[in-house]
Amino acid sequence: MKRVTVIGLGYGELEQLPLGIYRFLKETNHIYTRTVEHPIFEQLQKENMHIESFDTIYEKNETFEAVYETIVEHLLKVDAPSVVYAVPGHPLVAEQTVQLLIEAEQQGKIELNIKGGQSFLDAMFTAVRMDPIEGFQLVDALQLKAENLVMNQHILIGQVYDAFVASEVKLTLMEKYRDDYEVTVVTAAGTSMEQVLTVPLYELDRVMQIDNLTSVYVPPAPFEERMRDWSSLKEVIRILRSPEGCPWDRKQTHESLKRHLIEEAHEVIQAIEEQDDHALIEELGDVLLQVFLHAQIGEDEGYFTLEDIVQAIQEKMIRRHPHVFSDTTVADADEVVTNWEAIKRAERGEVENSILDGEYRASSSLLTSYNYQKKAATLGFNWPSIDGALEKFEEEWAEFLHEVSEGDAETQIDEFGDVLFTLVKIAQFLKISPEEAMIHANEKFSRRFRHVERRMKENHATGEKINLAQMDAYWDEAKGEENR
Repeated sequence: MKRVTVIGLGYGELEQLPLGIYRFLKETNHIYTRTVEHPIFEQLQKENMHIESFDTIYEKNETFEAVYETIVEHLLKVDAPSVVYAVPGHPLVAEQTVQLLIEAEQQGKIELNIKGGQSFLDAMFTAVRMDPIEGFQLVDALQLKAENLVMNQHILIGQVYDAFVASEVKLTLMEKYRDDYEVTVVTAAGTSMEQVLTVPLYELDRVMQIDNLTSVYVPPAPFEERMRDWSSLKEVIRILRSPEGCPWDRKQTHESLKRHLIEEAHEVIQAIEEQDDHALIEELGDVLLQVFLHAQIGEDEGYFTLEDIVQAIQEKMIRRHPHVFSDTTVADADEVVTNWEAIKRAERGEVENSILDGEYRASSSLLTSYNYQKKAATLGFNWPSIDGALEKFEEEWAEFLHEVSEGDAETQIDEFGDVLFTLVKIAQFLKISPEEAMIHANEKFSRRFRHVERRMKENHATGEKINLAQMDAYWDEAKGEENR
């Protein structure tokens, strides 16, 4: 079986190379290396070592993944029982080709021997005066994602090869950090050529000395700088609910917060209706606050945590979207809904007594009516067109008017309920949310009546009786202003 020996060349110059590694290299007839772009190679080549670089492979492939795969394929095809492969730094730190060789070892293709080498991490810790025990992240610049950054930890970003990569890093960091947040650019850490420069984030890609030995250090952000971090919001809510926090927040329960969740959801809808993005940000934040409050209450009581909520919804989304996360195929959105309902029934593990089970909404009779009628329609209990619903409305309205003149309170309530129920069916045909329509009507009434009140105060003495005709005139004024 072919034996591949991987040598870590460290991060610095020849003087920093361990004596044992140096002797091993001197005794090796042929050395392969991923790249000669490393401070040590100029000195090694002066000692007449036979070094074969894979640098040309970079020019022939469009992605780094393809480069690394090609290098490993070449090493496996070398017609020799033993191969020596040298890489910068430590073989197991930010070296994808070695990870691919490990996979080949696990598949029984080669015998793999890895010989140490200092990683650039030691030099980086020294260059930026950082204690890793405080917690740090090491991330690849080419795989950097804002959502994965932990802002209260030290962050080291490796493989910032050039100004283009630095620009991408800058833009990603700006998703969470302010534009002038100070970061440190370190090039050739631990060598005689080391350069350390601290700059505001917006200047990151303007630094002159950026090459294949460049890394970026982002220091931990203080609490007040972490407002874009999920963990900070969780900490704020924990503090509010703590003994040293807010008396109002401490006394809240799941039950006491119910009305607030409904109110905040309605305000989100209003912001959407008004196409006000700034208001939408604020109102969605208020809804998110309710979620975090309920999660903290659950944690305080020992029943569940925010992580349980996050896990549950992710598992549900993956489970109910097999056409995305598995091999199920769907023809259209209607089939997606059909599959969703079937999966939901299977999750319950029970036979429903009625298709209406689970559709009741205590917070909204309109929404309950809408859900009931939508479910019944899936079994064919529906008019073929809206005409049937409109005829039914006229019938129910006539019956209600009869009860207004002839009936009592109980029959009037019953018939008026039938009228509302039929209106919900009409809304369903028109794909209108009755709940949303009612919210819109309430908002419209509020705007117009506030105008009436304002005009009354402007034109009439306190205590003066105002007739309905005058109030109607003010109401019409409000309508006219809206239609301008």
